[in-house]
Amino acid sequence: MEAVKSQDISKADLKWNIEHIMERCTMCGSCISTCTLGAIKADVIRVDKTYSDDMKPSPRRTHRTIPIIKQVSTIGNACVGCGMCAKVCPNNAIRPVRNSDSRQTLLSRDAGPVKRGGRTNLNAQRTLDHIIVGRISQMTDPSLDSIRHTFDIRSPFGRVLPASDLPFSLQDGKLVMAHKAPPVRSIYPLIFSDMSIGALSTRAWEAVAMAVAYLNEKCDLPVRMSSGEGGMPIKLLESEQLKYMILQIASGHFGWNRIVKAMPRMKTDPAGVLIKIGQGAKPGDGGLLQAAKVAEHVQAIRGVPKATLSSPPNHQGLYSIEESVQKMHLSLNAAFGFRVPVAIKCAASATSVSVYNNLLRDPYKICGGFFIDGIQGGTGAANEISLDHTGHPIVSKIRDCYLAAVKQGLQGQIPLYGGGGIGMTGNAAADAFKMICLGANGVFVGKMLIQLLGCVGNEEGRCNACNTGKCPTGICTQDPRLVKRLDIDRGAQKIVDYVLTFDKELRKLMAPIGNSTLPVGRSDALVSTDKSIAEQLGIQYVC
Repeated sequence: MEAVKSQDISKADLKWNIEHIMERCTMCGSCISTCTLGAIKADVIRVDKTYSDDMKPSPRRTHRTIPIIKQVSTIGNACVGCGMCAKVCPNNAIRPVRNSDSRQTLLSRDAGPVKRGGRTNLNAQRTLDHIIVGRISQMTDPSLDSIRHTFDIRSPFGRVLPASDLPFSLQDGKLVMAHKAPPVRSIYPLIFSDMSIGALSTRAWEAVAMAVAYLNEKCDLPVRMSSGEGGMPIKLLESEQLKYMILQIASGHFGWNRIVKAMPRMKTDPAGVLIKIGQGAKPGDGGLLQAAKVAEHVQAIRGVPKATLSSPPNHQGLYSIEESVQKMHLSLNAAFGFRVPVAIKCAASATSVSVYNNLLRDPYKICGGFFIDGIQGGTGAANEISLDHTGHPIVSKIRDCYLAAVKQGLQGQIPLYGGGGIGMTGNAAADAFKMICLGANGVFVGKMLIQLLGCVGNEEGRCNACNTGKCPTGICTQDPRLVKRLDIDRGAQKIVDYVLTFDKELRKLMAPIGNSTLPVGRSDALVSTDKSIAEQLGIQYVC
């Protein structure tokens, strides 16, 4: 027998333990074939039994070999608790159980940096959970009927000019346009955030795109979806559904050669262009798509070989906000004939207000939106140290940017969109309403969508293998065998149902305060049960 050393990894050291009941197991092999990480294997154990059948003791010893399902005790094949084995077992003979005595965090350093798709409890205290709607219109200012009243739930996407700057003049009693105004689109205040083909499987990305098309064409909700870095399929670029998509250009510029070549054949303009400077889960850090997820279709769309794809932490050649306005905004607007709004996405940080102030003073008046992503956003590509220890919560940054614009009399000219933890505790409509009252024009969500598709990851570290290409639900993998597990139609239906509920709940919150349009900046409608939050955001404190 091989000697066991004290430094060896054992089952007790792992975050999740496999509980196997031999009496129920039929050794059908379903659990082993389903496990994407190779955390379990078929094995045998020797069982010795001593017994006596006679009146007088006559002990006899028997030996039997029994087949079992055994957990693999290595970091590389460690169980992530996804529970797929328990889901497919016909006899409930196996399940993952959280190990309360684990030292996984330290041991995993031996296998490289920890990456995951969920969040820890480090940032679990959310500001939004301490804010409630406190101003209810009743006798003096009657509230509205949320079911029968007509609501205008639309937000601008594009540079909104004040009346004095509109290019109109009166000539011979007619209103004449001297020159073109910046393009502005009226969209729903819920945007599906950027998740690329590569980060998501083709079926997962297609399910989200199908939900967007259905919401627009059948439900009259102009929801928009950001493509994420890496481009998109040619068929979509050349289809009418492109008008629902926001094309993202990030620091890696992946997929943009394909987009540029498709421009002459585009039947319609995209909804907008989003320049991603940074994201909330890993501000100041570049992206990483591991070679395991760079499948043939990803290689074709991005124009790259099968290799680990690294995006730099910033756009090369852009070293100031002024340069970004001149180089990126002008070139991208010109590419689409100044018909498409161009926005910027940054991570929430101490410099967010400075960036926003510079964009407001843009002499070209060409910036079409400012997207701020908070620290509580989740991503499978972020390193643990970035995920938990860099960035800002989104609420105060949205409020600071809005108040900075108010001081200059420029509020509403560059729409503000916030994300990062929206819907994290279960109700995205309430979170969105509070964000809008604090100054946002809308919100964007990402992690919530993959949860609707069937993601089993959670805040306690369950699964979260998004970056490995071994996603057990077929959402964040390019393995053809695993991708088939995802039901596109059912996933799209779940997203549609959630957004329709989101719309009804948003009306339920707008009606009591007497607003038939989005209450942007109406902080008087909010109160806080936390005194420090009330003071920071400038809202009423209640107890």
